[in-house]
Amino acid sequence: MFMGEYQHTVDAKGRLIVPSKFREYLADGFVLTRGLDNCLFGYPMEEWKRLEEKLKALPVTKKDARAFARFFFSGATEVEIDKQGRVNIPTSLLDYAKVEKDCVVIGVSSRIEIWSKSSWDSYYDESEQSFNEIAENIIDFDF
Repeated sequence: MFMGEYQHTVDAKGRLIVPSKFREYLADGFVLTRGLDNCLFGYPMEEWKRLEEKLKALPVTKKDARAFARFFFSGATEVEIDKQGRVNIPTSLLDYAKVEKDCVVIGVSSRIEIWSKSSWDSYYDESEQSFNEIAENIIDFDF
């Protein structure tokens, strides 16, 4: 399981040092793709395969299903962690997430997310203010 928030930077060649706590779970490579809220989603291969099966089951006759599958798969790329613990992120994905240098890598259960620092700060500030309301609107998990 992925959890936590880590401040990192992307170098001029598009390389990001993967948080050491995540490397063990991503050591066999993983898939990066465009995520929701203008961040990148990173899935371990096993989790990506499960997600791929779910997305393949969506009806191609539904416009929204086709659009989502196109968006999600067209941005997907397999990446590997090098000996220095870095991953090379394609420019198209960095551009999508507006990551220039400073970024935040967070663990979200079965995936990681990579955010530009400014986008994450804005999202966090906005969500923090409405956290109680959000919690009331989702299923009661007996926190």
